[in-house]
Amino acid sequence: MNSEPLARERKLTVGYSPCPNDTFIFHALVKSKIDTRGYSFEPVCEDIETLNRWAFERRIPMTKISFHAYGALRADHALLTSGSALGRGCGPLLVARDAATAIRLERARVAIPGRWTSAALLLRLFAPQLRAEQLIEIPFHQILEKTARGEVDAGLIIHESRFTYGDRGLVSLVDLGEWWETETGQPIPLGGIIADRRLGRKPIIQIQEALRDSVRHARENPRDSASYVKEHAQELSDEVVRAHIDLYVNDFTEDLGEEGLRAIEVLFKAAEDKGILAPYNGSLTVLV
Repeated sequence: MNSEPLARERKLTVGYSPCPNDTFIFHALVKSKIDTRGYSFEPVCEDIETLNRWAFERRIPMTKISFHAYGALRADHALLTSGSALGRGCGPLLVARDAATAIRLERARVAIPGRWTSAALLLRLFAPQLRAEQLIEIPFHQILEKTARGEVDAGLIIHESRFTYGDRGLVSLVDLGEWWETETGQPIPLGGIIADRRLGRKPIIQIQEALRDSVRHARENPRDSASYVKEHAQELSDEVVRAHIDLYVNDFTEDLGEEGLRAIEVLFKAAEDKGILAPYNGSLTVLV
């Protein structure tokens, strides 16, 4: 990908998931309801682990990504300070059919929503005794069903599954976000928006400003994006959609600020100390 044509054409592909929090914050950007700084944005909606893997291939110049994956891509991609899913009380849950599974965790087969998800990283930090062969990659929307049917011993759930696992007769073994907050005192970083550094500093800052305006528009005009959000979340009730947005869209989404950036650095340092991520000494953003 050549950055000069991208900057000259001022047309960018942007990847994000069909989850309500993503479609909510990107709606105004891709529909040009705010000042897009002269850019037009072509959306591609995919599962988060697909976006993670595409980021390693640098297929999309601007994309949603799990912070776990971004930790391995810091040298090639800049983190935008708007658009992140980061906060408190919003971490992934480890669920099972019965609480006794927690005792047998060292032998359990655990469904994870993708190798590069932040949920998988948190699980590895929480339970380093788990071996690679115990972690079974399954699309996130299938984890509840396969756990309830006993095809795996436990499931690591994200997104709207937090609100529906009880309907499947499952119990929560551990809230990994709560564990992380207790261990570190930091909010939990889940996912963020990154831009390929080949775009250049000025275009990345312009894109970042446009995205911040999109987030603000969404928060100030929540009804404006309702049909767009529902279009991508057809199987979810209005109540779950609203709860999902309320949980994952907050002040950090509008601007990470020093506290949000510090939380991300703490997560990366923990992963580096465990040998999960390689050390990186550069800046996460293009603002320095």
